[in-house]
Order: sequence, then structure tokens, then C-alpha cells
Amino acid sequence: MSVNEASWAAGTRLRLARQARGLSQQQLAGMAAVTRQAVSAVESGHSDPALALSRALGMTVEELFGPGDPADPVLAQPVAPVGGEGSRVALATVGDTFVALPMNADTLARAGFRPAGGLVVGQEFHGDLVAVRPIAPPRSTLVVAGCDPALPLLKTPLALLDPPVGFAWWPCGNSEALRLAAAGLVHAAGVHQPGDEAEIPDGAEVVGFTSWREGLVIRPGTQITGLDDAARQGLRLVNREPGAQARNLLDGELGRLGLDPADLPGYDSQASGHLQVAAAVAGRLADVGVSSEPAALAYGLTCIPLTEEQVDLVLPAKHAASREVQGLLKVLTSPWLLTQLANLPGYDPGRCGERS
Repeated sequence: MSVNEASWAAGTRLRLARQARGLSQQQLAGMAAVTRQAVSAVESGHSDPALALSRALGMTVEELFGPGDPADPVLAQPVAPVGGEGSRVALATVGDTFVALPMNADTLARAGFRPAGGLVVGQEFHGDLVAVRPIAPPRSTLVVAGCDPALPLLKTPLALLDPPVGFAWWPCGNSEALRLAAAGLVHAAGVHQPGDEAEIPDGAEVVGFTSWREGLVIRPGTQITGLDDAARQGLRLVNREPGAQARNLLDGELGRLGLDPADLPGYDSQASGHLQVAAAVAGRLADVGVSSEPAALAYGLTCIPLTEEQVDLVLPAKHAASREVQGLLKVLTSPWLLTQLANLPGYDPGRCGERS
């Protein structure tokens, strides 16, 4: 390969690496302490300030400008059980810890196929840690756990920050989201009605996100007015996992009406989120379930409200000063996010970004 061809190839790799992180030439130049013109010159094949640029991107010169060897595995804390060798995971750093988010069927159902950050290496478990070989460039990424399907809306405004911040969502119920926050494995936990204040990690800040109603989701024309009617008619239920607020709400309604879980066929089923409950009812896999009104409206279903839920973001104190959390606090009051939330049927963003 001639010198000109090598310079052109190196410039192409630089441009692709920069774009993969969502950086403009000006942003990369500022991070590398070079001029924008220098970045442009490299991408055009006319210059090669390789060391500063590769350091700014968190890569070696060989990784950026040559084929190089695969990255060495890192030890990561999985937020949930991961598969065997070759399993795809999203890889992010939360504080000083690498965190692995399994990319299984439940998460794919919410967002389709997404790029993986790494692959599990064999069965090299080290206590609670798992070995993961990175396959994508490292980037600053906000990691959020929680069940509100509006949380992925944070991805777009975070990507527009200077410098940009990535987004990773682990969908789970209240109890699991708070457990991950207490363990320091997420930057934020999205919860509604967390109950006893002792569940909130010590020193954590609570910031408003949105609110919506939650209740019984049924197909239009179903002749019931409450859970007692569903039990009397033998309607099949789709339930949530233990620890989910929707399941707690259902159990509370059963107790109020003096009903036994055995009175509801399907009580032991477990859907993994609000949209999944609504999808099961819309697809006639079940007749009734407890979910959010926005999820019901998204599937053209009817919701019989049982309660009003306020969704808050719990921010562990140990990550409060991080670039990711500070970026989150910025975007929570952005006009783009507030407009998107306000235009989702059933959502009220009136307290979005409000600190408790």
C-alpha cells in the first residue's frame, strides 16, 4: 500500500470512529487539543497527529490506524445472568466498574437488535464478575434501570450533548431497579411508588420524570368494571414479575376485594414490562392485565384506572458528580424531551427534572 493509500485508509478509520461516538470534528478537536482543521486534514488523508487523536477516543494508535489485535477481556459485573461464550452484552462503565447488560429476547423485544459492546468469554467467572471482550469503542454511557417504556427517549438529547453521552436501559421492576442502584451498578433507577423510604439508597437524590395512570388493561368491548368481574367471568390474567409495582397493585386489589390469586387463571404468568402486558392482551394471549394507561393506549386497549403513578429517577450519591448523571440532569429539562413526553398519550411530564 502506498503512503497516500495508507493515509487515506487511516483518515477513513478516524472518521468512522469519530462518527460512531457521535462527535463532530470540532468536538473531537477540543478533546484532543488540536484544531478542527487538523482533524479534517487527517480524515482527508493529508496529516497524521495520530497519538493525540487516538488518546481522545480512548483507543491505541494500532486500534485506530491499524488492524491490531482484539481487545483484552475486562471483568464486568452483570446486572442479570448472562449466557455462555459468545453471548452479546451491552458494556458500560458505572463509576469504576464495568457493567454488562444481557442482550436477550426481553430487551430485544423493546428495541429490536442493537449493537453489542462486548462478548462473554467462555465461562470465566470471577466471583460475581464475568469476563467480557469489548467489540466496540468505549464511550461515556448513562445506565438506567426501570420499567417505564419512555426512558429510552433520553437517548436522543444525551447524544446531542457536547461531548455526547450514550444511553443503556435495563428494563426491570421497581425492586430490581432499586437493588441495582443500591449496588452502584446503574447511574439511575426509574421507579414509581417505591413505598418505604428505606428502599431508597442512602444519600440518593430523587428527580421527577413523568406520571401516568395505572390500572386494568382490557380489550374494547370486554364487559367488566373491575377485577371482581374478571374473576367471576374466569378471564385469563397476564401478570408481572414479583417486585414490579403493577403486581403489587394487583395484589392490593385482590386483598381489597377479598379474592384469592387462584380465582384468576394466569396469576403465575410473568410479563416483563408494561408494553408486554398490553401486547399479550391485544394478541389475545390473555384477557386482562395490570399495566400503564399509556401502554394500553399504544395498543388500542381500554384502561380501568386504579391509581395515579409518579415515576421518579433515583440517583445514587456515589455517581452524582459523574459526567453521565450531570448530562441526565441537563436533558431532563430540555424542550425536546418535554415535548416528546407531553405528546405521548397518557403521559404528564409536569414534574420532569424537579428535584425532591
